[in-house]
Amino acid sequence: MTTRAHATSSADTLEQSAERAFRLPVPALVGSLALLLLACLLSATQGAAGLPVGGVIRSLLDAVPFVEVDRTLSSQHEAVLWQIRLPRTVLAALVGASLAVAGAGYQGVFRNPLADPYLLGVSAGAGLGAVLALGFGLDLALGPVAALPMAAFVGALLAVTGSVLVARASFRNPATLLLAGVAMAALFSAAQTFALQRLDQTRAREVLSWLFGRLAADGWHPVLLLLPYVLVAGLVLLLHARHLDVLRLGDDEARALGLRPARSRLLVVTAATLITAAAVSVSGLIAFVGLVTPHIVRLLVGHSYRAIVPLSAVVGGGFLALVDIGARTLTAPAELPVGVITAFVGAPFFCVILWRRRHDA
Repeated sequence: MTTRAHATSSADTLEQSAERAFRLPVPALVGSLALLLLACLLSATQGAAGLPVGGVIRSLLDAVPFVEVDRTLSSQHEAVLWQIRLPRTVLAALVGASLAVAGAGYQGVFRNPLADPYLLGVSAGAGLGAVLALGFGLDLALGPVAALPMAAFVGALLAVTGSVLVARASFRNPATLLLAGVAMAALFSAAQTFALQRLDQTRAREVLSWLFGRLAADGWHPVLLLLPYVLVAGLVLLLHARHLDVLRLGDDEARALGLRPARSRLLVVTAATLITAAAVSVSGLIAFVGLVTPHIVRLLVGHSYRAIVPLSAVVGGGFLALVDIGARTLTAPAELPVGVITAFVGAPFFCVILWRRRHDA
């Protein structure tokens, strides 16, 4: 009896330790939210027209229901804050969160830390769909339902489906899927170039500028267009974070625990593709956010996707908000494409990851 009680106690202790290991760390969540808020505050104050931090904070507090604070910004600065800066800041945070959480989802499904929307060809596919919609005047919207995100989603879905079909053993051999994604990205990028050549010069310049990645928000419209997709697809990914932890054990173990691996993968891939397509439709192609952010989070909190998925969304939003500050200020009064800065950051990071994997092997 004593031995049995001791074994039961040991099993309970092991289960509690495992539960703590997979729990979302509160300090990491608080720190990530603090980073996001600080990045958004800096983004709202920095630019061609510098806004005082105190005045911005007072204006934001006064907008909170049941809170009354005297505003100190001039009417011109208020217009800059609420019609230009805040829409762009919120858009940057939403796009960064979307790409980061999609990258975490792809990495969990394909069990490959190098998977992200850009490398799997998803961004290129979404870009092709959006280029066709923009180039031929299909960028129409009726509330949250718009042709542009739908066209981007179709292109992204074709790209990820093509990658999986080319690498039929992708779930057992993730490296094959990555190579297939690179091939799909090259194919869809070539199709983008072909489509651009069919457009007149004015339209082609507009589309090409968009392809480089930009966050020049036209008021709150892009934010309202993206928000429903972020809420729905992001919620699906958050609810399936536990499934991603189970899928790491293998399909047989997942089935033994009552999970249907094929269904879970389909839902996660669809949600990640939809949120990527929606982000691409309002911001263009912004590379490496979905690769860099989950890796940073993984280094800080471990390998549980119950922590990686939500924290990637928060850190990704703060990361892109900070990048957007650089895009607006590094070459002022000119503006750098956001995708250029993320590529400068992400490409060396990608090389370091490859070197570490080879070194560990």
